[in-house]
Amino acid sequence: MAAELSPHLLSEKHRPTLDQALDAIRTRAYWSPHPEHPKAYGEGGAPGSLGAAEGKAAFDAVLNTRLDLGQPGTDGWTGGEVSPYGPELGVEYPHADLDVLLPAMRAAMPAWRAAGPETRALVCLEILARISARTHEFGHAVMHTSGQAFMMAFQAGGPHAQDRGLEAVAYAYEEQIRTPQSADWSKPQGKRDPLQLQKSFTAAPRGISLLIGCNTFPTWNGYPGLFASLATGNPVLVKPHPRAVLPLALTVQLAREVLAEAGFDPNLVALAAERPGEGIAKTLALRPEIKIIDYTGSTAFGDWLETNARQAQVYTEKAGVNTIVLDSTDDYRGMLSNLAFSLSLYSGQMCTTPQNLLIPRDGITTDGGDKTYDEVVADIAAAVSGLLGDDSRANALLGALVNPDVKARLEAAADLGEVALPSREVANPEFPDAVVRTPVVVKLDATKPDDEEHYLSECFGPVAFAVAVDSTADAVELLRRTVRDKGAMTVGAYTTSPEVERAVEDVCLDESAQLSLNLTGGVYVNQTAAFSDFHGSGGNPAANAALCDGAFVSNRFRMVEVRRQA
Repeated sequence: MAAELSPHLLSEKHRPTLDQALDAIRTRAYWSPHPEHPKAYGEGGAPGSLGAAEGKAAFDAVLNTRLDLGQPGTDGWTGGEVSPYGPELGVEYPHADLDVLLPAMRAAMPAWRAAGPETRALVCLEILARISARTHEFGHAVMHTSGQAFMMAFQAGGPHAQDRGLEAVAYAYEEQIRTPQSADWSKPQGKRDPLQLQKSFTAAPRGISLLIGCNTFPTWNGYPGLFASLATGNPVLVKPHPRAVLPLALTVQLAREVLAEAGFDPNLVALAAERPGEGIAKTLALRPEIKIIDYTGSTAFGDWLETNARQAQVYTEKAGVNTIVLDSTDDYRGMLSNLAFSLSLYSGQMCTTPQNLLIPRDGITTDGGDKTYDEVVADIAAAVSGLLGDDSRANALLGALVNPDVKARLEAAADLGEVALPSREVANPEFPDAVVRTPVVVKLDATKPDDEEHYLSECFGPVAFAVAVDSTADAVELLRRTVRDKGAMTVGAYTTSPEVERAVEDVCLDESAQLSLNLTGGVYVNQTAAFSDFHGSGGNPAANAALCDGAFVSNRFRMVEVRRQA
């Protein structure tokens, strides 16, 4: 039977988008094919997409059901997700017998490899288009597994995640076509006949790729690795975080549908949901069939993967200590507003949220006059309080705490030093069981050894440390030590001094950290734009990979050459 999605149809639908993505990663200009506004979907919006009511109905319809993906080797069913907002999701997922599923996935590889880079890329774009059409449904799925407020879940879990997936496909395609598919080779031999060979070059995938999903951003952090591996010819086994299965399970379901319609084995993408307490990530990571691993999560497990999964190419995003240096500013109110939003967004549960604010104890110069350390800290606390003073706005920005560990860290942080801004409980009328807390700001001193262990450790969640330093020069050196020893996904600085700006920039270039300078408007240090911004660098302890660059995709395949006598 002919494939429903022929190569011609796929090219007609998606080749222009692929070309635009390729242009975007070269120019680094703003571009996105996935609308951020909810009204862009449904009636009057993108054709075939679900509107707000339809997306909510689709999400509700999957609750308390069994999501049968038609995978081989299903030996039972598992579930148990509870929304951070309170309700049980009640969805059951297939539990896999790996000794059956993994061979089936390997058997799907030859035809996918033979399809070539362009067909693989276009199939991936069709998968992303199907996901995009259901962005409202995915928004609710991300919200009720991560605790993000709906608008953030809609945008970060929808279009922004889809952008990162498409970006990975573009890089994968570009890296694979760097080498031509064939070449006629002729070496002159003087009076003798030349030596002649016909050579072919094939991007050969490594093998099965394992995606270990995270709780906070299941799609945003999951899609780059998933689509980078799939586009380079590798089957992908998706192992979601047990508290955030639904968004990735829906992704697997759509991917399998598209692959089948395009004439490929749907077992190129499969789900590995785990039973409560089973902890299958370590078992999977050491399976000889697993040749690529993508992981976002704790430093301890990321380090374990890098050390022990020797048979696999391992890409990790772990934890870092994100730092902002405050030296001077010509827009004090803008700085305070920008910092307050950065500290509050999603209750600080982002790997890019700033934790340490390094402030000279003699204070900083501003357009409103000199400000002492105590004044700066008090003003930051006031800015956060003002931003989150209204409970409705607070709920829309904070979302819910993703798990009890975050709440425990938040409560313990108040005992680490003088509290400049206490955390308060915010009631959510729609979801009374949601645990919503505003950030805590704690004063620490860089000269006190007891404080060092606190600000040099990641405290994931709505916790900020205002660290008093002797001078801006000391702040720059502490920044260097922090990034070198602990890593950082983001670094920020506020300064009107070219010398200080250059010093901070030198640290970030030396230690491979992404830097944002003097952000006072609607762009924040904890946000990055696909096709233009790099998320992480792969050059410091926070992550060994960057989203997304050539290095993120190029080692997922190897070029295999066949030479024939001409």
